[in-house]
Amino acid sequence: MMVSVRYFLFLAPLLLELAGLSFAVWIDPYVGRKHRRVMFLIIALSACLVAQNVVNYLLEQGGIGGFPRTLTAVVGYSIRPVILVLFFYVVSERKPHWHLWLLIGINWAVFMTAFFSHLSIWYDEYAMFRGGPLHYTCHIISAVLLCELVYLTVREYGHDRKGAIWLPLINALLIVASVIMDSFVDYRSMPISYLTVAICGCTVVYYIWLHLQFVRRHEQAMMAEQRIQIMMTQIQPHFLYNTLSTIQALCALNPQKAAEITGKFSFYLRQNLNTLEYPGMIPFEKELEHTKIYADIEMVRFPNIRVLYEIEDAGFLIPPLTVQPIVENAIRHGVRVREQGLVTVTAQAVKGGHQIVIRDNGIGFDVKQLEQNDGSHIGLRNVQERIERMCGGSMTVSSRIGEGTTVTIHIPERGEETAR
Repeated sequence: MMVSVRYFLFLAPLLLELAGLSFAVWIDPYVGRKHRRVMFLIIALSACLVAQNVVNYLLEQGGIGGFPRTLTAVVGYSIRPVILVLFFYVVSERKPHWHLWLLIGINWAVFMTAFFSHLSIWYDEYAMFRGGPLHYTCHIISAVLLCELVYLTVREYGHDRKGAIWLPLINALLIVASVIMDSFVDYRSMPISYLTVAICGCTVVYYIWLHLQFVRRHEQAMMAEQRIQIMMTQIQPHFLYNTLSTIQALCALNPQKAAEITGKFSFYLRQNLNTLEYPGMIPFEKELEHTKIYADIEMVRFPNIRVLYEIEDAGFLIPPLTVQPIVENAIRHGVRVREQGLVTVTAQAVKGGHQIVIRDNGIGFDVKQLEQNDGSHIGLRNVQERIERMCGGSMTVSSRIGEGTTVTIHIPERGEETAR
């Protein structure tokens, strides 16, 4: 069996490509464990497909048909759609539906008939390839998978403004083009089909795309953490300065009360300053303690206001400085101008999580101001963003001018999983 060496010269780049890709996936710190396993499996199957092409070419050059040629052909037809299904795991973190693997099973069953019938493929007495009535099963199933893969990619990443969606779409076009070229070019003159070359190339492109997605997520997480740190540094001095100003005012009005509040504030700092500086989740009881200390000080400063608590559920975690800034906002911008200002804090368990409601009978405001960047109500915007970022919760604000404001916070159960 004499085969020209020049036919195998371009095998070296393919093998180096797959080997280099394996090393890159192994050392990439951004690729998760699950995606790394999927990429290794795709690389392994791509290598198997290259080996299948070479073996099939050698058997053909040697005029060998029968069982060896049938076996190599069945392996090739079975591997290609499996690689396409694995690409689904790269595009989406959610597992594909079972019907994809059902199609893989149907494809495998059809080509297994080649060992005992002419339904799919067979080789004649001259070792020439022949296609049966089900010969195009692999092509049809692969086309269906490819169309669904394109649809999934557009659905998941069609909103991406940075153009990363084009990489998977270009891959789909390359696969289609390679199938067309294999149909019009004499495949017997090459040891590797255009489709195999395209699959190896697409594997590299999909890895680059996956890497970019993980890098972007890492950058977004870092930016979110930085924004949280910045917001915490903005909120904490704001609370401390207002508390000290209140104590200063009390020193002139009621020194004995000022000493009492100073003691409370000292105890508060001694017990809770470390918690305030920590940007993670804290028990709701600690946040409630922060709120009560602040409210006690403000109620001394403004005797016309009251803060009531109706706590039915307190056994959960919450981002620090969540309730206190809302109560502070209600007092400073709402109820302290009322003759009888009232702020009520309620907490209760609800389906799927915990709900905190802060109501006041203050002067109210236009909730559209929350969307503006003019510096008003910055505390509410910061609280809302930290709730969303840190625990996947939500915060809604409803207010009527002259009647009061209601702030509702929902903390999901799953939000507690990320807390310390």
